Amino acid sequence: MKVYRDIRLLRREIGRLKRKGKTVGFVPTMGFLHEGHLSLVRRARKDSDCVVVSIFVNPVQFGPNEDFKEYPRELKKDLALCKRCGVDMVFVPGVRSMYPEGFSTYLNVEGLTEGLCGAKRPRHFRGVTTVVAKLFNIVSPDIAYFGQKDAQQAIVIKRMVKDLALPVKIKVMPIVREKDDLAMSSRNTYLDRDSRKQAASLHKSLKAARELYKKGEKDSKKIISRMRNLILAEKDAEIDYIVIVDPETLMDVKKISGKTLVALAVRIGKTRLIDNVILN
Repeated sequence: MKVYRDIRLLRREIGRLKRKGKTVGFVPTMGFLHEGHLSLVRRARKDSDCVVVSIFVNPVQFGPNEDFKEYPRELKKDLALCKRCGVDMVFVPGVRSMYPEGFSTYLNVEGLTEGLCGAKRPRHFRGVTTVVAKLFNIVSPDIAYFGQKDAQQAIVIKRMVKDLALPVKIKVMPIVREKDDLAMSSRNTYLDRDSRKQAASLHKSLKAARELYKKGEKDSKKIISRMRNLILAEKDAEIDYIVIVDPETLMDVKKISGKTLVALAVRIGKTRLIDNVILN
């Protein structure tokens, strides 16, 4: 496994492989790797000749009062996990190489980024699409892998790739959960024991939504009401949003009649968690 910090050297090596007809699978991450990330890496290992993982805590997707400085970082451990999973190259750029002095070019996917997480984090997805587009340009992957936990992010990236005719296939892989059904996230480390117990209400509410739907309930308002009651029973829970939307347009669905995304964002104390489930 090789570790690259220099964009030119990484491009040179990937170009050499591409000229030999090798395929490249890419997993972009912000590090502090967990089983959710590693499941993407393992799938990339099955699909591709060469697996590239990027580790970069992207400053432009964090708001002014968010946790950029506190975001957990363990590069040595991350590299060991990558090596164990058979990664060929790890790209660990510095902020200055990704955003050199005078950087002023940003990408924004309109229509999909104003709601859900974008409502409370107005510049978040501009930062995500900008860094992902730049990483695609550097790595030139054939396939890139994202997790279903960040459902809105995956939908936005798919739209960006389609709109810009980028030559990369996007694969969205299933949510990986902890033993207590909490969706795996680097931010789970912020939770103490009591908060962790309260956080179980997120998946509990999504399971309730699925059960109501299976029993024939199609009214989104009734399903959301049940979910809200389950979450707000926890003393430290504050709901950012609960939505039932079309999984491609993210438009609200009032009566469920086809494939539908149920997504939520909840703060347990100071920790913001997201989760979702797809119906039908």
